Amino acid sequence: METRHITQFIAHCKYQKGLNNKTIKAYSIDLRQYSTFSNDKIEKEVLINFIEHLHKSYKPKTIKRKIATLKAFANYLYFEEIIEHNPFSKIKTTFKQPLILPKTIPLNDINKILKCVYAQFSHAASKYQRKTTMRDIAILELLFATGARVSEVCSLKAECISINDGYIKIYGKGSRERVIQIENKDVIKALLDYEKAFFNSIASTGYFFINKLNNKISEQSVRFMVKKYAKMANYNKNVTPHMFRHSFATLLLEEDVDIRYIQKLLGHSSITTTQIYTHVSTAKQKEILAAKHPRNKIMIDC
Repeated sequence: METRHITQFIAHCKYQKGLNNKTIKAYSIDLRQYSTFSNDKIEKEVLINFIEHLHKSYKPKTIKRKIATLKAFANYLYFEEIIEHNPFSKIKTTFKQPLILPKTIPLNDINKILKCVYAQFSHAASKYQRKTTMRDIAILELLFATGARVSEVCSLKAECISINDGYIKIYGKGSRERVIQIENKDVIKALLDYEKAFFNSIASTGYFFINKLNNKISEQSVRFMVKKYAKMANYNKNVTPHMFRHSFATLLLEEDVDIRYIQKLLGHSSITTTQIYTHVSTAKQKEILAAKHPRNKIMIDC
């Protein structure tokens, strides 16, 4: 293995497989790290030592990603006949990950956050503030209405949203396309108001959500925005845009929506990924039974 092979693999992933920039960046970081550790050797013993090193230094989710990167790279080298044997064919890499339940925002707190941003719009002191708050409303409404990832919302192209027809087209992980309908009138109005206010900027950039410099809005800007309105709504927990996605999925499950519909809406390639929300729903059931079960009202005096 040589450094140029990593460069060729990254180019293959980018231009032939069409992987997104986040994945390409992660692959580059992981392979540079392995190259330094292994002195550019891709052999069974070196890989085993590296995996042991990962287990001592990183969390399970990160370890899983780095191993997946190495597997993809080894498969590429084997397919291109750069190596004679795939060393992973004789390496056991499966390990049990701890179950980490997705963090959600209770519906009443989502209500408070949305009310807060609408109130901010009503009391805007300037035309500029009204305009930017209009954009914030549209983004928050869309995050919760669709369960889209923050990266998907920020990368949303103008041509992929049809507000009058009530749908958006999203390109998710692995460039997988999915269409999500928008049926709520308040959400549709928020998007229409935003589109009208930013029409020229949207037309010139091609992206739907625009920042103050007339560029595509960044994920960091959306994270900052979410934290700002959560704080204004006196929701003191650490809030991220991804929590709207988790809340979207969990609340639909609690309304007895079939998990396979939720899988499709979230853009998960495997139902296993979506099933994590059943654990959250079970936790909610436990909370409901502990607080609301009628047996709690029965007192036995002996």
